[in-house]
Amino acid sequence: MTDIGASGGSNVEKPAAIPAHVKTPDKAGFPCPPVMATIQDDDERLLARIGYKQELRREFTKWSTVSYAISILGVLGSVPATFGSPISAGGPATAVWCWFIGSCMAMCIASSVAELVSAYPTAGGMYFVTKHVVPPEHAAIWAWIVGWCNFLGQTAGVSSVAYTVSQMILACASMNSNFEAGAYTYAPTALQTVLLAILLLCIMGVICSLTTRSLHKIILWFAPINIVASIAICISLLVLTPQKQSAKWVFTHVTDGSGWGSKGFSFLLGFLSVAWTMTDYDGTTHMSEETHDAAIRGPVAIKAAVLVSGVTGWMLTITFCFCLSDFDGIVHSPTGLPAAQIFLNAGGSVGGTVMWFWVILIQFFTGCSAMLADTRMAYAFARDDALPFSNFWSRVNPYTHTPVNAVWLVVLFSIVLDCIGIGSTQTVVSIFNITAPALDLSYIAVILARIVYEKRVQFIEGPFTLGKWGRPTNIVAIAWVSFISVVLFFPTVKPVTASNMNYAAAVAAFIAVFSLSWWWIGARKKYTGPRTKDLLEIIPSEDLESHAY
Repeated sequence: MTDIGASGGSNVEKPAAIPAHVKTPDKAGFPCPPVMATIQDDDERLLARIGYKQELRREFTKWSTVSYAISILGVLGSVPATFGSPISAGGPATAVWCWFIGSCMAMCIASSVAELVSAYPTAGGMYFVTKHVVPPEHAAIWAWIVGWCNFLGQTAGVSSVAYTVSQMILACASMNSNFEAGAYTYAPTALQTVLLAILLLCIMGVICSLTTRSLHKIILWFAPINIVASIAICISLLVLTPQKQSAKWVFTHVTDGSGWGSKGFSFLLGFLSVAWTMTDYDGTTHMSEETHDAAIRGPVAIKAAVLVSGVTGWMLTITFCFCLSDFDGIVHSPTGLPAAQIFLNAGGSVGGTVMWFWVILIQFFTGCSAMLADTRMAYAFARDDALPFSNFWSRVNPYTHTPVNAVWLVVLFSIVLDCIGIGSTQTVVSIFNITAPALDLSYIAVILARIVYEKRVQFIEGPFTLGKWGRPTNIVAIAWVSFISVVLFFPTVKPVTASNMNYAAAVAAFIAVFSLSWWWIGARKKYTGPRTKDLLEIIPSEDLESHAY
């Protein structure tokens, strides 16, 4: 990784892009295209050279960007929400080691993503980068597929987080009701869960419609609350839980809870938790056009978030496993969430509720952050005329200077997905399960394209690079996502029935058929890929010439 020098006095020479008419060959013989600017506080100039006009306000600072990156992963909310999957499939050791291995692999993916988006820090994120890693004749179809995969994956993630927060709130209500005959007297219905999720989506939409400056002030607090609350909850659970499990049991006990007849395969199914949590790496880059010095701060925030979230998530997972005093009772908890039962066992009704409140709050923060990234992706996609009524969805509100129309497009789309849960909980869960594979596959498609076309398309690196570790990291990221995506499409239990079938593969196939059919029916005649305009004329020619090499 390389850093950029601080901008300061007027005597410091500032590197800038070579004007389009300068064609200095590089060592490989390629004519050098304009070099990306790497100047702090020169973001509008950089965006202009990429090809877009600055429409959004840049209010996010270094700390709010890092806080945002951590909050979009939201481990304190996501780990308790997904903890039941690995322990029921493969026991405590599965949960512990799947999180550790998955976090290491997540760092590889995040590093590859960070390097790519550093070169082109726009609201489109990896979708926009696609244009610059494939030959021009293939840019439109590649960008179309990557863009839709990313947009649908993010929207499924937003709707799933809202649905999960709704489940958590209702689980809290359930565990505070009377416990009779082995069950709580209050059991939430599917309709109640969906209606509460819709309300939460609307609240998130209102927050995401605020000005960028207001969002900056709010998001600054997301990461500190997440980290402090995680540490406090771990300490509280370890102190309050009686009869904790041994370290040997936590770190070595693997079961075949999936019924597939193989502890090894059951172990692989345990990656669902970390895969669902540690994704949406490019979420931070979707805020690039609202971030100061986005070409470096965005990538740094991505890697910092994965590191902090990986450590915090592992700490939470290990703590939960030590507190599995009644394994079967917790796995089959009447609350519906094993983590909620752990909190209840440790703190009783009052203490468990207090701790659970912070989990719910952090998961809500995650929903807001995920929606914010999704709305900027929708804005970027519409700006390139890739959505129906693109002119309307890409419009920037003149009062807030944010894409409010795109915010409510995401809200409406997410509500539609959550409403499926009224008729079929299994179907809506399958849609949610596509989030991680859809996003990760959209990332490695761009990473793979860079490798495949590197001799035909020259990629101009940004200020954040992996150097000699770039290719090995990219290969590991591609191999891991290709492998784990197959695993995540498998049913989590056997025998497989209509009620426990994992329909994520069917949802993925629908997305593929939908996007490709739309492309061949009419989009290919209209959509040309990320649309950039020649805005170099806004930069004084004497400024350009003074920096020509």
